Amino acid sequence: MISLLGLIGGLGLLIWLTIKGMNLFIAAPLCALLVALTNGLPIFIGDTNFVATYMSGFTGFIASWFFMFLLGALFGKFMEDTGAADSLAKWIIDRLGYKQAVFAVVAACAILTYGGVSVFIVAFSVYPMALSLFKDANLPRRFIPATMAFGSVTFTMTSAGSPEIQNWIPIKHLGTSPFAAWEVSFVVAVFMALFGYWWLKKMIGKAVDAGEAFEAKPEDPEIKQRALPKPYTGLVPLLVVLLLSFFLHESLAQLALIVALGGGVLTLMAINFSYFQNLAKAVNLGTTGALLAIGNTAAVVGFGAIAKTTTAFQDTVEVMTHLPGNELIGAAIAVSVIAGLTGSASGGQAIALPLVGPHYLDQGVDPEELHRIVSISSGALDSLPHNGYVVTTIRAICHETHQRAYGPMAALTVVVPLIGLALAIALFILF
Repeated sequence: MISLLGLIGGLGLLIWLTIKGMNLFIAAPLCALLVALTNGLPIFIGDTNFVATYMSGFTGFIASWFFMFLLGALFGKFMEDTGAADSLAKWIIDRLGYKQAVFAVVAACAILTYGGVSVFIVAFSVYPMALSLFKDANLPRRFIPATMAFGSVTFTMTSAGSPEIQNWIPIKHLGTSPFAAWEVSFVVAVFMALFGYWWLKKMIGKAVDAGEAFEAKPEDPEIKQRALPKPYTGLVPLLVVLLLSFFLHESLAQLALIVALGGGVLTLMAINFSYFQNLAKAVNLGTTGALLAIGNTAAVVGFGAIAKTTTAFQDTVEVMTHLPGNELIGAAIAVSVIAGLTGSASGGQAIALPLVGPHYLDQGVDPEELHRIVSISSGALDSLPHNGYVVTTIRAICHETHQRAYGPMAALTVVVPLIGLALAIALFILF
């Protein structure tokens, strides 16, 4: 009981401190320490102690993602400093009108995500353009994180055919393909896209009617009267990232992102070099931004590493993976809860599938149906306030606070996927 209370209390405290804006380098290890103490985990002594376990999760994430974060941050900063993001944003506004600024951001994120670019990198890459679009359309900037997240981690990330890891992890455990149950997946994706976009526009419209408008921040790039590059110079580097990631994904897996982002950065420098305002400053700001973003995320990953070692977590996994009743509902609940506890969609799948997969396949569950349910369900409760992508996007990239920006993001990345999950289960049961 103490172990369970410690786990729930630590997670709840982390969520509360995150929403309150406490520095995650302090909040995450502090909450992890609470979980460790209530679960009898030694602080310093033994091979499995608090410090070693937390730092293993922290450094492991940095080792896996450092170059992607660094190149992604540089790409976004170069788009900003050269004016390529402003130029592309103005071109979109001229062609589509101010009312389509939100659609442009969602579409850009969706295309890159479905093309295989990591959702973290999509946020870095699209933010400069999103900022310009929201500024030109005079829309409240607190909706930028939700708009980017909606295009990245909802109807694209977990859909059939998506090269994102959340759609590929089940293949190893279930013997399926990336296109598993594509018919139901297509219906659910279309529903989430249409319903989520309607809800997003409604929330922004309500805020505008209440008098909200775009507000400049000290972190924003200084907009000076200057010649901007051609709009295609902002689009071509994005396409380079998309195409390299798409064609190299299967052969290089995650390493394809390093090649893709490196290619995008070099392309951007080659075609827009004369438009840099201050290349050295852009490099320094991009590097600093990357370190802050990956550090914030790694701090939360360290908390998850501690949580996974507790007796309460293991007992929760055991209960969740053996729920009675309809197997698809049981699998959905199990993956959703575990993804919520770890703050990670891929983490929830990696923990639950080795247990859920054999258990339900032995009961005759269609592996393609199970694949799609596991994939969709992993992308719902994972987006709680302590999720690494949520923290990075709101704080490090968009320079917002959870109090201002998390409400719309929760509506689009938690509620909408949960409704989509319910629709998928209903379609599988009925047909």
